[in-house]
Amino acid sequence: MDTTAPPIFELGVVLLVAAAAGWVARRLRLPAVIGYLAVGLAISPFTPGYVADRAQLQLLADVGVVLLLFEVGIEVDLARLRREHGGLLWAAPAQAILTTVVATGAGIAAGLPPFGAGLVGLGIALSSSVVIVNITRSRRRTTTRETEEALLGWSVLQDVTGVVVAIILLATSRPERPIGVALLGLAVYALLAVGTAALLPRVLRRLRAEHDLFLVVSVATGLAIAGIGSIVAELPLALAAFVAGLAITEGPDAAEARRRLLPFRDLLAVLFFVAIGTLIDPTALGRGVGWVAFVVGLILVAKVLVAYVLARAARLRANPLQLAVGLGQVGEFSFVLASVGLAAGAVPVELYAAVLTSVAVTIVVSTVVVRLVGDRSSPSEAPAAAG
Repeated sequence: MDTTAPPIFELGVVLLVAAAAGWVARRLRLPAVIGYLAVGLAISPFTPGYVADRAQLQLLADVGVVLLLFEVGIEVDLARLRREHGGLLWAAPAQAILTTVVATGAGIAAGLPPFGAGLVGLGIALSSSVVIVNITRSRRRTTTRETEEALLGWSVLQDVTGVVVAIILLATSRPERPIGVALLGLAVYALLAVGTAALLPRVLRRLRAEHDLFLVVSVATGLAIAGIGSIVAELPLALAAFVAGLAITEGPDAAEARRRLLPFRDLLAVLFFVAIGTLIDPTALGRGVGWVAFVVGLILVAKVLVAYVLARAARLRANPLQLAVGLGQVGEFSFVLASVGLAAGAVPVELYAAVLTSVAVTIVVSTVVVRLVGDRSSPSEAPAAAG
């Protein structure tokens, strides 16, 4: 028998079960992501029964989150945000920074080392792009067009601010790597990203009629630039991928690349959330229930409340309460930053398990409550999608 047959079969079964779990979750008026997380927990080594090849899932999930954040970076259009939602340009970065500062201070007070507290604090400040997109496209949404645009724009600016803060935090918090070397690595990566931004649209323009080559070059560029950023600048792969996407946001060719990447991104994003489920250790979580309350409490006080106040101060056309609740979850970036902290020994296992659990808890709460605080008499007419 071909030795690759069992892992391929396992991957197919996991995807089918994840699809079924996502369908059930939606019938229960929950986001499909919860079904994916539940499947991951069911096939993890920490629960009885079948155990999947976690290394295989993790590799595919890493590719998924790289493509996910590469595509999110491509979607950023700061010029359009400035024209249509000027208040967002200061409100969203202010929320990300204020939340990071407050959550970092709370983490230090709780006994975390400054580096670990900073990573967790920044993770709490950022929301899940996947979840926010689903909120704005759900068939059951009660958001208006203005609130949806504000949610998407706020999330994008959160990510941009978060990447800048993460780069500074990672560059200044590693005593084994001199700051000069770190800055040089960042400068080299920035030059490569800018060079790619200048060259890639021209290449894609020539390949527009070659659908297979267009897609291959788009995906390969995202993966390669992310890998270079991780090697040269020692950035987490996902953060480097976001920067790579951010560098090539201009022009119709970038928009076409995003459109063609979406099906692959969505498929691999499923595996990403399944992989997160396989990492949740119920034993560690049992020892760290207090950390779950700590993380969720900070999300409510330091993010949702702050976002609500800033949304009102910015005089956005969106529903400020619905906007704040829609932002009240953690996701991809939080997982990436917590993983960096765990690998560095700056985040304890119990807190890591709490962050992963908070991903599930806050996604459920934010996606359900955001429908309840909206104006049901004036739902958006945007096309529906998975939610």
